[in-house]
Amino acid sequence: MSTTDGFRADWAQKDFYAELGVKKDATADEIKKAYRKLARANHPDSNPGDTAKHDKFKAVAEAYDVIGDPEKRAKYDETRELFGSGAFRGGFEGGAPGGFNLDDLLRDQAGRGGGFGDMFGDLFGGGFGGGARRQQRHRPVKGADVETTATISFTDAIDGVTISLRLTSDAACPDCRGTGGKPGTKPKVCPECEGAGFVVASAGGAFSINETCPRCGGRQLVYDEACPTCHGSGRGTSARSIQARIPAGVKDGQRIRLRGKGGAGENGGPAGDLFVTVKVSPHRLFGRKGDHLTLDVPVSFDELALGAEIKVPTLGGAPVTLTVPAGTPDGRTFRVRGKGAPKSDGSKGDLLATVQVQIPAVLDPKAREAVEAYREAMAGKPLRSKLFEDA
Repeated sequence: MSTTDGFRADWAQKDFYAELGVKKDATADEIKKAYRKLARANHPDSNPGDTAKHDKFKAVAEAYDVIGDPEKRAKYDETRELFGSGAFRGGFEGGAPGGFNLDDLLRDQAGRGGGFGDMFGDLFGGGFGGGARRQQRHRPVKGADVETTATISFTDAIDGVTISLRLTSDAACPDCRGTGGKPGTKPKVCPECEGAGFVVASAGGAFSINETCPRCGGRQLVYDEACPTCHGSGRGTSARSIQARIPAGVKDGQRIRLRGKGGAGENGGPAGDLFVTVKVSPHRLFGRKGDHLTLDVPVSFDELALGAEIKVPTLGGAPVTLTVPAGTPDGRTFRVRGKGAPKSDGSKGDLLATVQVQIPAVLDPKAREAVEAYREAMAGKPLRSKLFEDA
């Protein structure tokens, strides 16, 4: 069954009203009710192996697709009236005495840009054919999205930073400006898709889909000589530098979307987006846990045993003082509120400072004497006695 821009030449010979068992002046509700009844009765799932009912189901679906849509129904009625009046005699299929092939006529005239091509473009535009072709030619196309990676310092990730990115993205060929033709040569309408930019492919049964024309790549025009730079593809690469703002508090591996910073659009379409995957270099002192910063603080045994006040740094700010109570165990974490990474709501996380006892590798005589005195004082209180109670 031949198709031209979505218009099937045999539709004018089909009575979709009779197929659904309704009158030509039936209301939309009556048409819907009739379709649902017939669809239920002939649905393939309810009638496995019944070829006749399967065919009936397809015919009912086709009929409802046309007269169930107000705009298509109006065009269909107009078409039926036109052909029923005898304006085109001799049938639809070429080869019959005095006949002609409607599809060929539409193609020939549409390629010339006049006559019946224009008439059918107006008659079937939007529902069946020509109008969709004209819209396709000027349809804006969004530019391609671009991916890149940026490495920033730990401090910049916390505070936010503006970086310069050098991008290479797909773009129109600079020599042919995206046409695919050798500069100075004249284009002609693509004979494969007849200037539509797409071809109709069967999707099985009564359904069909539009696919980008393999010959012109959707550009609707072809050239006898291809552009020597892009070899007819119409595409090239574009290198440019942009300034990108990385927000404060970004995490390692986070993907940032910058709208409108990607590839340029076509036919007035918007630019694509730029996606930046951020890599954060580690810091010498600080780490990160969600919205909190972490810090390992070296302390001595006596500071934990006797208690102490110690100063610890903050990232980009003044030091703060931690009060370590006497008897603090090694590995305890102290929380300094509001000294962490920025949150999405504008507040900040905390600084988590963990104390870690540092054991000197070498003791001077005075220190060694003090440690030995401590050992002697604790000799009656063995730390590991409970390990052997149930052994």
